[in-house]
Amino acid sequence: MDLSGKSYDTFVVDHRSAKVLQELYKIDQTDLNLLKMAGSFMLPQVEEIVVNWYRWLETQPEFEQFFSDKKILHHVRQKQYDYWREFLAGEINEDYVQRRRIVGETHARIGLSMTVFFAGMSIFDQLFSEMVQKQSLTENEQMQMSDAIAKQVHLDTGIVCEMFNYVMNELISGQSKALLEMSTPVTEIWQGILLLPVVGIVDSKRSQDIMNAVLQMIAKTRAKEFILDISGVAVVDTAVANYLIKITKATRLMGCESTISGLSPAIAQTIVQLGIDVGTVQTTSTMMDALDKAFQRQNLKVIEMKQ
Repeated sequence: MDLSGKSYDTFVVDHRSAKVLQELYKIDQTDLNLLKMAGSFMLPQVEEIVVNWYRWLETQPEFEQFFSDKKILHHVRQKQYDYWREFLAGEINEDYVQRRRIVGETHARIGLSMTVFFAGMSIFDQLFSEMVQKQSLTENEQMQMSDAIAKQVHLDTGIVCEMFNYVMNELISGQSKALLEMSTPVTEIWQGILLLPVVGIVDSKRSQDIMNAVLQMIAKTRAKEFILDISGVAVVDTAVANYLIKITKATRLMGCESTISGLSPAIAQTIVQLGIDVGTVQTTSTMMDALDKAFQRQNLKVIEMKQ
């Protein structure tokens, strides 16, 4: 459940409204009235229900991982009391849906799996059904009340799961972006001179990311020289060579001369055998050679300091 109590105002997501969700799960006013009726005898025992639920949770490995701290456990239990009191109030509005989304966000942030959440909600559903069966109700009334409770459990589970998946996708996307930035570290090694060492496999997606990163850095630094070192590229075929040529042509359009360094004899031979026209692309066998040429074009000279 909600472990953080944080506000839900940092996400702008296109979610279904409370009314649409209620219709989707076929929860009508009769169901809500039955939930209120269930609340009349369940609410006085909600703490006992939560305690029984934690007896089940204590048998799961996640208990030690997330709830071994007594302060955290006390906080979470209090949140659960509030959660089920609201559940049994028989009212589904935008605030109700929003608070369920916070639960999904929290589970994703702390890394509590949906498997445990689904199982936990199933246990609560069983506990509620057992309490319904103990009431002086007809068999039909018990069935209708249990069905109403199950519908709302499914509604809550769906909302939490949707938000959990959204946040997890956001986290994965952020991690992928960070990895991408690490894999395309365009660095200004000298005023007006940029360097990008490429390691691994270059495909169409990565080449486009490299081009975007390089062009943005050129615009930012107004660099006049760009060195693309491919000594760490595993394979150079026709597609890779064409990607690299496109990158150098794009930089030239921005007034920045490019040099591809790190061409080994094997790579050079492969390019020739493939019949790839490198055109006016400047190449060197080592990054130091490329850097030396860039210094010369910028009228820069490295002088050894004598001690």
